[in-house]
Amino acid sequence: MTMMGEVVIFLGSAVIMVPLARKFGLGAVLGYLAAGILIGPWVLGLIEDVETILHFSELGIVLLLFVIGLELRPSRLMVLRKLIFVNGAMQLFLTTLVLWPLAAWWLESWRSGLLVSVVLALSSTAIGLQMLAEKKQLTAPYGRQAFGVLLFQDIAVIPLLALIPLFGGAAGLDTGGESLLVPILQTSLIIAAIIFGGRLFLRPIFRVIVMSDVREIFLAAVLLVALGTALLADWAGLSMALGAFLAGVLLSDSEYRHELEAGIEPFKGLLLGLFFIAVGMSIDFGRVIDGPGLIFALVAVLMTVKFLVLLFVGRFAGLSNREALSLAFALPQAGEFGFVLFTVSLEEQVLSPSVVDPLIVAITISMALTPLMYLINERLIQPRLARPDDEDEGYHEIPDDDSEPKVIVAGLGRVGQIVARNLSMLDIHFTALDYDQEQVDFVRKFGHRVYYGNATNLDVLRAAGAGHAKLFVLTISDIEISVRTAEMVKRHFPHLKIYARARNRQHALELMHLQVDFVVRETWLSSIELARSTLEALEVRQVDDYIEQFRRHDEETLREQVEHKDDFDELIKIGRRSRKQLEALFAEDRIFLKQNKKSDTE
Repeated sequence: MTMMGEVVIFLGSAVIMVPLARKFGLGAVLGYLAAGILIGPWVLGLIEDVETILHFSELGIVLLLFVIGLELRPSRLMVLRKLIFVNGAMQLFLTTLVLWPLAAWWLESWRSGLLVSVVLALSSTAIGLQMLAEKKQLTAPYGRQAFGVLLFQDIAVIPLLALIPLFGGAAGLDTGGESLLVPILQTSLIIAAIIFGGRLFLRPIFRVIVMSDVREIFLAAVLLVALGTALLADWAGLSMALGAFLAGVLLSDSEYRHELEAGIEPFKGLLLGLFFIAVGMSIDFGRVIDGPGLIFALVAVLMTVKFLVLLFVGRFAGLSNREALSLAFALPQAGEFGFVLFTVSLEEQVLSPSVVDPLIVAITISMALTPLMYLINERLIQPRLARPDDEDEGYHEIPDDDSEPKVIVAGLGRVGQIVARNLSMLDIHFTALDYDQEQVDFVRKFGHRVYYGNATNLDVLRAAGAGHAKLFVLTISDIEISVRTAEMVKRHFPHLKIYARARNRQHALELMHLQVDFVVRETWLSSIELARSTLEALEVRQVDDYIEQFRRHDEETLREQVEHKDDFDELIKIGRRSRKQLEALFAEDRIFLKQNKKSDTE
């Protein structure tokens, strides 16, 4: 079958199975896995070269780690340091400690048993994060705990890859620290070189690309940085995922972070979907049939031990019983890095095929079972444990994550800067977006958190945190872009209140037609204040009453004009009628004032 035919099969199976899975509440990940089983060699047999597909689809994990790196800003690392380095390390250490004697007994080798137990202690970043993100639970306490545990595991893969050869025999460990020191030093030097080169070149390169104002080249540069750094790390003997992760971390504090994440998101989503399909295809049902006892024993022991350890870690972290259960049900599987680490173990002749093959099948089955188990937890277990006072339980234990802004400011011109300065003064977390690179450079000099990004891009809005923010302040000066942005936010983030600046009356009508929550015309308030000061200078009495009457009348006219915003003739009629009404009101006021003066003199 041609490559084009295989692409059509992959796309067709995903288009059919994923919506079906979502329709029945099973989630997209389970849909992808089911699609892989369906088209794999053990059902329809439409795709046979599973190993090549699995290897290629690991680029999805590479891009996922790049996005994780983008999220790992120093400020966030400080907020999540306990979740990552305490709870994550505890999970990995305790799981390894419990599995080690069991694996050593099975393999009759404490060294091989240690390697196997450490690898099985890793959970699936792709399954865990994708499943929680799909259910919008990453911001829940157990979602953050899961993120911390998975991030620590991803970091732990780095030294594991370097240390695998040392498990091959006594020589590696018996020659003192020399054999261990060489790969550690080599790894450290390579990582330092990537960090130094990235710090020196990445941001200047992106600035030049952005100034060229070619969207396609920017996307190409994003992929080049993520995949190029991954390839460089692979060439140096490290994990490709590590290279992509480092690239993401290097760009995490840059003004391009949200635009980078938005650019990579479609590719990451498609390749991760392909990875899940490949995992479903790679389930070796033949080996399961030949030796079901060993396979299911491995799966049962692995998932039971990890479930109990995660339950303990969750309670230690201060989660409620319900939240700790959700954490345990989210990460009891082995991870995709197990494929990589066990393959390296085979190449280094540390483990034999008779050991690795059943472990690979057990990892795959554990990954496939997790979405189903989590569904059982959501549908059957959580409702039984629910109590009326559980709604906010444990949430105060988790620090406020600065990746979830309360306010998004779109446009950092004259108006947006004033809004941002006031938010910053009161320490209210916000994310500011602007598509003008020179404007971004200028505002960042003054310490504002502003990022390069197109606010009309749905992926940029999601990356900027629109799904969790409370308020969207729209100060973009371009009327067409402003209206398109308001339409995008209204359609995809209906919970998000929009406070907008309008350039003129017609712009205000467009925004009001979209039912924007609050609209202020650019020169309205300053004009009102100037009119007030003018009348006061002329010693006009009851200035505030006149100004308030004018303001109220003009706003009523504006609301009337919304229904006829595209009918120029009708707008003129309404304007003329409004002026006549205002003249009549002013005439009545003058008569009222004269009567008051007359009564005062009498």
